[in-house]
Amino acid sequence: MSLDGFIADTSDAVGPLFDFYGNGDVELTGADPDRVFRTTAATAGYLRTEWGNIGATVIGRRLFDLTNGWGGRPAVGDAVFVVTHRAPADWPHPDAPFTFVTDGLPSAIAQAQAFAQDRNVAITAGDLTGQAIAAGLVDEVSISLVPVVFGAGVRFFGDYAASPVLLGNPQVVEGDRVTHLHYHVHKP
Repeated sequence: MSLDGFIADTSDAVGPLFDFYGNGDVELTGADPDRVFRTTAATAGYLRTEWGNIGATVIGRRLFDLTNGWGGRPAVGDAVFVVTHRAPADWPHPDAPFTFVTDGLPSAIAQAQAFAQDRNVAITAGDLTGQAIAAGLVDEVSISLVPVVFGAGVRFFGDYAASPVLLGNPQVVEGDRVTHLHYHVHKP
């Protein structure tokens, strides 16, 4: 996320937000062994712990379309649950571990939790995160804060405009051109 709270610019481009995935000498992979990152040791340690605890990811249809579903290979976790109004008719990876959920975000999270069992469910940033926060469905928030100001674009919490949500003190991991922040959400 940029310092001013954006995860992409107005054209959905991430610009320098992901540069930290290639500015180190430690190799790191998520669920796709062909997608190799080179980060600093601090970032690699943090991400290995975070990613290693994720069993499933919930994403929106917009991200699915922008990434072409990562070619049918989850970026992290073992399965992806896509919140959408309708499943794509021409998805070229029918055997990929992607589930298209058409009955809303709470259903997608419940299905992802059932799949992940005792592992975490990740929700990608943007409108879904804001909706999940508003619904009280988020226990933790992880942000990789990058020293750039976008000025406009796609917000980390989407259009969230509900009551304030109190977070605990952050776990802080300093990388190169990124600060990783991990918060627990205080529940009322």
